[in-house]
Amino acid sequence: MVLAIVGAFAASRRLARPIIALEAAARKVSAGEHAQVEVETRDEIGRLARSFNRMVNAVEERERQIAHMAFHDSLTGLANRTLLREQIALALHRHGGADFALFCLDLDNFKSVNDTLGHPTGDALLCEVATRLAETCPQGFVARLGGDEFAVIVQDGSGAADQTGRAIVQALTRPFTVNGHRIVTGGSVGIALAPQDGQDATSLLKNADLALYRAKHDGKGSHRFFENAMDAEAQARRAMEVDLHDALRNGELELHFQPLFGLSQNRVTAFEALMRWNHPVRGLVSPIDFIPLAEETGLIIPIGEWALHEACRIATSWGDDIRVAVNVSPVQFRSSTLNSIVLQALARSGLEPQRLELEITESLFIDNVEATLASLHSLKVLGVRVALDDFGTGYSSLSYLRSFPFDKLKIDRSFIVDLLANKGATAIIRAITTLADALGIETTAEGVESSEQLDILRSEGCNQIQGYLFSRPIPASEVPALLVKLSGSRMAA
Repeated sequence: MVLAIVGAFAASRRLARPIIALEAAARKVSAGEHAQVEVETRDEIGRLARSFNRMVNAVEERERQIAHMAFHDSLTGLANRTLLREQIALALHRHGGADFALFCLDLDNFKSVNDTLGHPTGDALLCEVATRLAETCPQGFVARLGGDEFAVIVQDGSGAADQTGRAIVQALTRPFTVNGHRIVTGGSVGIALAPQDGQDATSLLKNADLALYRAKHDGKGSHRFFENAMDAEAQARRAMEVDLHDALRNGELELHFQPLFGLSQNRVTAFEALMRWNHPVRGLVSPIDFIPLAEETGLIIPIGEWALHEACRIATSWGDDIRVAVNVSPVQFRSSTLNSIVLQALARSGLEPQRLELEITESLFIDNVEATLASLHSLKVLGVRVALDDFGTGYSSLSYLRSFPFDKLKIDRSFIVDLLANKGATAIIRAITTLADALGIETTAEGVESSEQLDILRSEGCNQIQGYLFSRPIPASEVPALLVKLSGSRMAA
């Protein structure tokens, strides 16, 4: 019996030992530690231990994958924004804050790649960009922030940041070959230097982003360093954006009108509606300041809709022989709702379609001529007139004049200013009016300020005149009095 008891005790110890080891290993794993159990037998306990070890290895591999996904971009394999911020913090605290440069960059016109070649090609392009950045900055830390935005940290950057910035721009300018497509893109780069431009990751990223915004604003395909003035400009811009959100709701926007004088009719034939913003604190804000901001933020869509409705409403109080011209921004033109907005404005006001003239700029034809022409034809079906504004300022093409029957060409004021001093300007006016007359298109000269300019334009066959010679833009309430004044002092033929 003693021998049996001793044998049973020994057997139980031998059986319990691996179970105790499994329990201890399980506690370590639950605490986040690595643990493995030695396999000494081939029985059920041994199989359980092997299964436990495989489970631990699988869990640790999944944790490594999850950790990698948490700190890396799934498409390019580069560090993501979270890991970039940690790297910036580490670089700032290394050796008491050693100098380094943070480069923020994005691709120019990347959206057109996705739109024309598809998202798979766009993704492949981003992977190629990641590879090229790593080759251009072999000692740098490269990250993808999202979309087509990347960032690079280069140590000792204050001395070589300008050279590195140029190298990145040049690298992105070289053509890419992706999925059988030759893609020519480019990039803009903003640079913030540490520690002078920021003592933490948030400040450095913000300032590098501001420098990137300036680089894109200055013409793309370039690099810019952060300057303190950029931060002040950005804060002012954000404040204006907030105020602009409230301007339409609070009734701070209004339309002023500038007359267009028909030389053959010898009377005012139309008024151009021009936006004005009466800010309660800033006073009168120039359209040069707030219209580009409205376009960038998308606010131009509701503002433009209000302007169309308001212009049509006011024009119904004029004579039936006077049209109203309304500028349509590129952002508003590309909106799918423009046609319905025009129809609503005409229906609610009761204005005849032929009395509404929509003015567009030539820049619309840069990206997609076919889509622009299709949209113009759909507007033409509504019965409204279409004018080409700022004609001759850089994108003019006879092909789209032939492809679409514009009702009017507006000759840019830069040609009118030179009329008295430059005979070449007169020749250009003559060429434009002759071409327009042959195509059955009216011409309007903008920025006319003197009777001498008027005489030249009349002799060169210009149909309409617009400028301070007749009137500055005026509130709608002053239009009736101006019509009486101009009708009483008609220009001599």
